Amino acid sequence: MSATVLKLFGVLLCSIIACADVMPMENFDLQKMSGKWYLIGFATNANWFVNHKADMKMGSAMLAPTADGDLDMSYENLKSDGSCWRMTHLAKKTDTPGRFTFFSQRWKNDNDMRVVDAQFDKYALIYNIKTKDGKSEVLNKMYARTTDLSLEQQDKFRKFCMSTGILPENIAFLPPNGDCPQA
Repeated sequence: MSATVLKLFGVLLCSIIACADVMPMENFDLQKMSGKWYLIGFATNANWFVNHKADMKMGSAMLAPTADGDLDMSYENLKSDGSCWRMTHLAKKTDTPGRFTFFSQRWKNDNDMRVVDAQFDKYALIYNIKTKDGKSEVLNKMYARTTDLSLEQQDKFRKFCMSTGILPENIAFLPPNGDCPQA
């Protein structure tokens, strides 16, 4: 086998093992997820990301717990033409605190989302398994309450991503972007 094939096999095996072991954080507090977050860190080995990461910019998310314990998520990102890209999801709670599932109407995929680490006044590290047509991809996100992320938090995100099989070159810290005008 060539070195490239062995490397790809190693990454695949690592990601399969990592998917099974990634659990939500202990003492998850849904109410503390509430409010505005900036999407600063983004990482996945998916081809669409590899082809578009250079053009991606920071966006924001409004997270709102529901009375039923689900999580209402609204995303927005200012596009270069001044218009806004928006998307919403209702993440349904599971029996495991900090773990949610949802179907994305926009991307037509199932999502298994886990809050794996957070200091709710500073950052939240999200691990997501996206599945479409029987194929799964890992997508990690680092949210922050401000548009800055400390070097320690960046390093934490990098290390976590690599532990879940993401190649180092597929870990991005998104540049700041303007806010969307109110809808």
